Amino acid sequence: MEVLQRTANRGSISSALYSVANSVKLDKGNDSTTVEFFERNVSSAGSRTTGTFSAWVKKTDVTTAQYLFTFGNVDNDNGRTFARFQTDGTLRIGGGSTTWLNTNRVFRDVAAWYHIVVAIDTTSGTADNRIRIYVNGVEETSFGTRNNPSQNDVMGTNFGKQAIGYNTIDNNSGFNGYMCEVVIQDGVASAPTEFGEFDSASGIWIPKDASGATMGTNGTYLKFENASSMGAATAGNAFTVQNINQNDQATDVPTNNFATLSPLMANAGPANYLPITEGGTKAVNAAAAYKIANSTFGVTSGKWYWEVKATDVNGVTAIGVTMPFYWDADYTLQGCIYYGQTGQRYNNASAGSFGATYAAGDIISFALDMDATPPTMTVFKNNSSQGNLMAGLSINGTGGAFLPPKEDGYFPKVVGYSVNTFDCNFGGFTNFSISSAATDENGYGTFEYAPPTGYYALCTKNLAEYG
Repeated sequence: MEVLQRTANRGSISSALYSVANSVKLDKGNDSTTVEFFERNVSSAGSRTTGTFSAWVKKTDVTTAQYLFTFGNVDNDNGRTFARFQTDGTLRIGGGSTTWLNTNRVFRDVAAWYHIVVAIDTTSGTADNRIRIYVNGVEETSFGTRNNPSQNDVMGTNFGKQAIGYNTIDNNSGFNGYMCEVVIQDGVASAPTEFGEFDSASGIWIPKDASGATMGTNGTYLKFENASSMGAATAGNAFTVQNINQNDQATDVPTNNFATLSPLMANAGPANYLPITEGGTKAVNAAAAYKIANSTFGVTSGKWYWEVKATDVNGVTAIGVTMPFYWDADYTLQGCIYYGQTGQRYNNASAGSFGATYAAGDIISFALDMDATPPTMTVFKNNSSQGNLMAGLSINGTGGAFLPPKEDGYFPKVVGYSVNTFDCNFGGFTNFSISSAATDENGYGTFEYAPPTGYYALCTKNLAEYG
């Protein structure tokens, strides 16, 4: 299998181009009472042969099946059409128990946005044109399974129920991550150029305004700009929200991509990963073992700010930065520096006193200066400075007291042993309640506390300017 990397939207774009304001964070939960999704009952059936689904998506889970949409019957597995990411990362388009298309390519990049377009036109005389998949503006042509529908086959489009981020049959197969710029078209099979374009400066596939697209009877255009009414439509039909509220609105978007926690880390096997939910911002440990989570973005220069709420601090709780490719049985490995809940500083194989202890509910924030030589990182407990966590350390130090080379990159990281819960806030979305809605000097991010002057949120627009 091949991992799609070459056209994934990770970077910033020209400010003169179309800019997406908001996305929605979806969490699949464990049952129908917790999974977050959108649904609409179709009152007047539209085209059963022709339709399009388009959405920008950012995955935060790579281990489970995740539905992008399900259209059609809700009472049984027949008469449905759906798109879902498989557990192996491939993308499957199915109808009932039939697999129409299943890609060879896998989609496991949790640091990037993908643009997915599924265009259906069973009236086509060309069998391979009856269902077409486009990812980041490029048509998928390599499939492990391909079963083209017969000409004029009736599909699950535009009747019964439309569900976004959900499987209407299996209650626990929703989507984990972010969606934005969702378009459903009734009676039209569109090319991806209806919804996106290649940025001439960067070559990155980027969104464009789809408000002029043909919707048809059961079409919709969801931009998630109204936090109090997340199912409101910019064009076409509104959707009912399930378990979604205004706190699920995010500013992590393809035109300004924010750091999240990653479920994929080199050297640390899956057994050592902290389970991640809530749009890649929440990590929970419930095992008597050291488990870790790194951010998707690392930095080699610039000044950066983020927050972590220590929601549960039983056992060992440590928060800080690390080099990307280092791990052993606990938090003592070289290339790591953390602030522990006992007030300790953990650095490589050494530990010593640093600041105040912290407890459940405390917000620990970091101001990392990668332009300083050596780097500095001021740590705050509930906005009260605890000092520079890297004081007295040098890149050329010996023994346990040293810093890794800056060019290797420093990644925000959380480490837990026993029962720990971390709610991280890199600015694009956070699971914990924000009272002040502070931003950085560029107006990016939403934080509990104002970032220090000259420090910025970990997002691609800031990285392009200061990183």
